[in-house]
Amino acid sequence: MTPTSGTDLIAQALGTATDTKEIIVGTDVLDATGELFARVFPGARVIVVADENTFAAAGQPVVDSLAAAGVEAVEPCIFPGSPTLYAGYDNVELLRERIRPLESTIVCSIAAGTLNDIAKLASGELGRPYMNVCTAASVDGYASFGASISKDGFKITRDCPAPAALVADLGVIAAAPQRLTATGYGDLIEKIPAGADWILADELGIEPIDPYVWGLVQGPLRQALADPERIGAGDPGAIRGLTEGNIMSGLAMQAAQSSRPASGAGHQFSHTWEMEGHGLDWEPPLSHGMKVGIGTVASCAMWQEALALDIEAVDAEAVLAAARSDEQIEARVRAALSERIAQEAVGHSVAKNLQGDALAERIAAIKEAWPRIVERVSPQLMSPEEVAQRLAAVGAPYHPETIGIDMERFRATHLKAQMIRPRYTILDALTDLGLLETVIDRLFAPQGYWGRHPHQDQD
Repeated sequence: MTPTSGTDLIAQALGTATDTKEIIVGTDVLDATGELFARVFPGARVIVVADENTFAAAGQPVVDSLAAAGVEAVEPCIFPGSPTLYAGYDNVELLRERIRPLESTIVCSIAAGTLNDIAKLASGELGRPYMNVCTAASVDGYASFGASISKDGFKITRDCPAPAALVADLGVIAAAPQRLTATGYGDLIEKIPAGADWILADELGIEPIDPYVWGLVQGPLRQALADPERIGAGDPGAIRGLTEGNIMSGLAMQAAQSSRPASGAGHQFSHTWEMEGHGLDWEPPLSHGMKVGIGTVASCAMWQEALALDIEAVDAEAVLAAARSDEQIEARVRAALSERIAQEAVGHSVAKNLQGDALAERIAAIKEAWPRIVERVSPQLMSPEEVAQRLAAVGAPYHPETIGIDMERFRATHLKAQMIRPRYTILDALTDLGLLETVIDRLFAPQGYWGRHPHQDQD
């Protein structure tokens, strides 16, 4: 059977996308922007939104294409190129108020992840669609709903629709700064353990796998990740796979109306650090995908340790006796997290906190399903060593020290990551079994993965 190409998968996925109508991926396709805009937004005016860097990369061909298609344009909105544009809500407000009085005017952003999110949220808050011309394979959020934006130093994903159309010119994307390509690889590789987390939730009847949605992400995933050296070097052929893989993740999230297909425990490490504001004041700011890459190593290491456990030997009565009350869970969360993070995390953590018969049933369910979980998860996963090697090969951070996280803070993040989201992952299964802290101890013991790799120069 001939494998389905990435382009064919994108065309298939557009049939179930809730917001995105058309996507063009290829070489030398910037000149198709105008006709696409006119087709998707008939009769609308356009405002091109870019920063000085993205406009230099693709702006003039996009402007010329829009003019050639007869699209009426207003004065472009060009953000400064230096310092690096920050995904702050003040920039969303700036753009939103710039376009608010412009009736029948649609944003065509020329953007990587940050500016795409700014355009997405600014348009979404006005109830308007938008389109984007991608300038780097830096994130899986191009075709997804929601925008990761910081307000008062606190970065969270805010609700808004996905783009109505996308243009991805592979020549432009391959020429993007290497760090942007590396961060896109870090975002994409987390789909490996995220898939294992979804298998876990599926086997326990918590969140069944949708085979169609699963295939949108997992089908092209291994091939998209196959050659990190060529991807890191900006090889256009390898970059195509990364680009299409990240686009497919966004389309899968639209089809599922959830980020479950693309996000597991590895993302929760990144979300924890983002909520703590880590790296937001760097120049350039520490990207989402670079943090996710480290979370992927951590998630795969945790899975590796979990698969070595004798789950059948877990003493259910001892776990039940040691179970924390909701009040104890709340106190634990508030002690671990700052107040503004803890306020929401308490709700998630208490809702996940099983006791009594409910906990007994969960432990029994995990024990019963564990052989099937092992069978399905083992071929899905990569070892933490392989993930770290791939990240290093593509030029991405591969150890917490490479993103300024010391090992004490990193160890604590394993506990915090379980607290901040309702999604069921390996963090929660180990918590239900009373084994999360045991597994963390093993990981950081001299023979555990992090005990063997305490510093980046020892990997």
